[in-house]
Order: sequence, then C-alpha cells, then structure tokens
Amino acid sequence: MRSSTIFLATFAASASAYDANHRTFAVNHFYGKGPLMMGRVDPIVNPGGPSGHVHAIQGGNAFGMTMTDNQALTSTCTSSRVKNDKSNYWTPSLYFQDPKTGMLEDVEMFYMNVYYFFEATTDKIEPFPPGLRMVVGNPSLRSPPATGGKSITDQSDGPAQPVQWVCPRSNTNTPLYPANSDGLHGVGIGDPNNKGAGVGFSDKNCDGYASPLRADIHFPSCLDNSKSIDDYKNNMAWPINGNCPPGHTHLPHLFYEVYWNTPLFASRWTQGQGKQPFVLSHGDPTGYGLHADFLAGWDTATLTQIINNCDAGDAGMDKCPGLIGGLNDPSTSCNLVSPINEVISGTMAKLPGNNPIGSWGVAPVGGAPPASAPVATYPASAGPKPVSNAAPGGGKPTSSPAGVKTGVKSGPTLTSNPGKVAIPTTTQGAGGHTLVTSYVSETTMVYTTVTVPGTAPTDAAKPDVDGWKYHGCYRDTRARVLTGIKLANIGNHQVTNTKCVAYCGAKGFSMAGTEYGGQCFCGNELVGSSKIAESECDMPCEGGASETCGGGMALSVYTSKSTTAKRSLRHIHRHLNHLSS
Repeated sequence: MRSSTIFLATFAASASAYDANHRTFAVNHFYGKGPLMMGRVDPIVNPGGPSGHVHAIQGGNAFGMTMTDNQALTSTCTSSRVKNDKSNYWTPSLYFQDPKTGMLEDVEMFYMNVYYFFEATTDKIEPFPPGLRMVVGNPSLRSPPATGGKSITDQSDGPAQPVQWVCPRSNTNTPLYPANSDGLHGVGIGDPNNKGAGVGFSDKNCDGYASPLRADIHFPSCLDNSKSIDDYKNNMAWPINGNCPPGHTHLPHLFYEVYWNTPLFASRWTQGQGKQPFVLSHGDPTGYGLHADFLAGWDTATLTQIINNCDAGDAGMDKCPGLIGGLNDPSTSCNLVSPINEVISGTMAKLPGNNPIGSWGVAPVGGAPPASAPVATYPASAGPKPVSNAAPGGGKPTSSPAGVKTGVKSGPTLTSNPGKVAIPTTTQGAGGHTLVTSYVSETTMVYTTVTVPGTAPTDAAKPDVDGWKYHGCYRDTRARVLTGIKLANIGNHQVTNTKCVAYCGAKGFSMAGTEYGGQCFCGNELVGSSKIAESECDMPCEGGASETCGGGMALSVYTSKSTTAKRSLRHIHRHLNHLSS
C-alpha cells in the first residue's frame, strides 16, 4: 500500500503543465509558530507609518513599514515552506466582541494557505515581477455586493466578486445563511452554488474538522503592462474566458485561505439568532470589507519552474518535482516583532488604532481607502473560458502542538494558549464502534485512534452510477484518503457522481469519491478512512442537485464493479476490521 501511495503522489505532482483546457495548481504552505508578524503594518497602502488596523502577515522577514521593489528578496528567512518564496501575504486580523461586556479579544489565526492556480488559458503564464504590489477587496464595504453571495473571478461570469467567508460545520441540518437574508441586518448572503459559503459573516459556529471560520480571497491575474508594479489601485485586471486582455501579462491566480480559531468562543455567544460577535480589525462587523495584500518576492526562476512543471495540488509546493532552492526546516520558525509598540492581543476596550466598530448597511464615515482591483472591460472573445476556477479547501495547520487529547466531541476544541491547538473529532466505524481521532500539528501530524462504544452508521439507499456501486459515506482527512487524483478537474460547478466516476474510470482508477458538493477524488484504495453515518454526506452536487456529492470532509464513495475494484473493496474491509478490533 505504501509504495502505491508514493507512486500516485509522485505521478500527481509531476503532471503536465496547464494548457487551454487544463488548470494546474499547487498550495503554498507556511510553517512555524504563528504568522511572520501580527501588527499595524502595511507598506502598500500605508508606507512609512502605522497602518490603520492590525494585519496577519506571512512571508519573508525583510518585511517592514516601507518596502522597495527588491527588499523582500533580501529576507534571511521566510515563513513559506519554499525557501525561494520571500513574498509577503497579509490580511486584516479578527477580533471577538463579548456580547455581555462589549470587550474585545483577539482571535488566533489558525493557519493560512495560498493557492497558486495556473488557469486553463492560451496565454503564457509568467512569474510575478519582484516588487509587484496587489490589493484586493474593499475595506469600506458594509453592504453585500450587487452580485449576491457567489464568488466571481472571471469577467465572463459578471462583475468580479473576489471575497467570501466559508464556514465548515459538523452539523449542516440548518442553512448557513437564512434563505430570505438581505445581508443588511446581522447576517450575510449565502452562495447559491455552495451552501457552506457566502458573503458577509453568518450566525453559525464554524466547527468543521480542522476547519474553523475561513476567509477566501482571490486576486486578479492580469498585469497591465502600461502601469507601474507599485500602482496597486490600477495595475491589475481580471481575465475573461480565461485569457488576459491585450497589453496585459498573465500571472498566477493567487487564492488565500485564512482560518480563524473562532470555535474557542462558541460557548460565549448564541448561534442562529441573526447576529454574530466577530469583527475585522478595521472595525467591520459584517465581513463585507474583507481584503488582502500581496508583495512579490519570488526568485523568478523558481516560480517559473513551478508554473511550467508542478501540479502538486493541495499536497503542497513542497511536493513539486525538481523544486529549486529547497525547503525550510519545519522544526524552526521565522517571526518578526511588530515595529508598532502597542497591545494588539488579549482583552481590550477598543480595537488597536481606535477603529470604531461599524454597523450593517452603513458605510464608515470618511471610509477606509478603497482597495479593490479595477474591473476590466474588453471583448468577450478574449479566449476560452477556463475549465475550472473553483478553489477547494485543504491544507494542514502549522500551529504549535498542545499534546494529543481524546474524547467524544461534537466539534473541534481549540485551546486558549497562543499558537497551540488540539482538535478532537468523532468518526464512526464499522462493527458498532466509534473511532475518536485526535489531530495535533506543529509542522507534523500526530494521529491517535481510540475505540469506544457507539452506534454503527446505517446506509440510506443510493443508486449505483454507470456500472459503479455506491459503497457508502466515508470520512476524509486533510491528507486525503483517495490519493490517486485529488480535486479532479471536471469543471467549475460541474461535479456530479456520474461525471466523477466517468473521470476516474477513464484515468484507470477503480474508486471515486465526491465531497463538499463540488469536489471529485480518484484512487484504488481508501487510506486511513472509516465509514460514517449517511447523514454526513448530504450536500447536493453542484452539477446536478438531484444527486448528493458527499459533505464537509465526507466522501460519497463509488467502486467500479471490475475485478480490481473488488480487490480494493476487500482491502477496505480489512482496514475497517483492523480498526474496530
């Protein structure tokens, strides 16, 4: 089993580069004890002085209040796993406002991933020029966008809507957002294509397995060659039908995932009441003002090699074949102290920078400076539409360990110690036993499995698909339990069980699994999984709502009725019997 898993991982990592019909991607993971820095520093929008609000910053340690174009390249360490990425990535931090006292407390950044998408395009994708500055999102927004709750990153789908909030939950029986929400009275608006996401904060507790509240932020990928690389208000545009307009250079499509340790506060507020207690550091209680910054500090030869050769997916850039420059030692940490000497953590009466907390539907007086990328208008014939630009979840936390804990919990339990996390989660196995798996991470993953009495899950009848037998609902992990092809490129919002099994079958795999309504995985065995209740696989397929495509970290698994599949099925049964013994 081990050798086949290694082979499949190697095969996936070395797949061919993007083309007109094929998107590739690799996730840039971070390591160490917390982010590079927390502080009121923003050398793009507020160079030379304190920023208006606190940011969580990752990347190279040459970061400062003022940055020259090549300054990031002089970093002596970086919080990126990839040594030759000394870029900086930052977003506003998050605070909890106690509903009883009104006092504010900082929320720990759980972890961050940055996806590098190399979209399906006929353009040549080039590396970021050192010193390129990009800012996306509008910190002044307190009302929902006119486009509603969906994510839009290609102009062929409408005006760009690059930011969302995702809320993985252990129980999805109630909608994440009220169906009739106007987004102006305490809760945001749901994404019609993804019931686990939307614009603006929801009033639910985000307690998914290793996945608390998540900020999703997309950046435009077309650099206007007539603009300066430091003209962050005008230098970038969004593609249309996958291609950039004339006079633009196509760059990698950046996508930030930023997870916040919100379940720590779950017992201190009442969910589902049409209001929520979290506020962004610039005084935004709505979440509509989510934004992010990027300052390029890549060794261009290294990034070029990744663009042209790596399709490692959410396994990470550290799995890219032939990576130039190597990797940082994950047992170390790269951190900076903020140059602004002030209290930004703990309990406080006001937000750092004395930012007043705003209201839903009311723009702040004076407003924060707009920071959204301009909307490009150019002919719809600019090129082929990309097969997919949806960004999946995934990645592994890089927090410091707090020891392994076990026990039956309804969701994650996060410690209050800065930089430490312990997340017990419950999965159910065959034979009437409950498997309690505890997850802990610094730069490694530790799993402890304990068997305690429990009720075995029952299967609801689901139809077989095109010669593939439905095998049940199975727990997924961040390492992924179907490792042959992770996040199969079926198309944006096109995933169904029928399409997934056809894709996996055509690639020579005997098992297929759909997850989170819009993700497809292939393999020949389930590695480290267990069967769970059918109610966990409850999300309608994005490509056809009449079918069910898994759930949050839950796979709807299908097996081919071929001889190969039967052998894989026997392996699964042996694995489950071993776990329950």
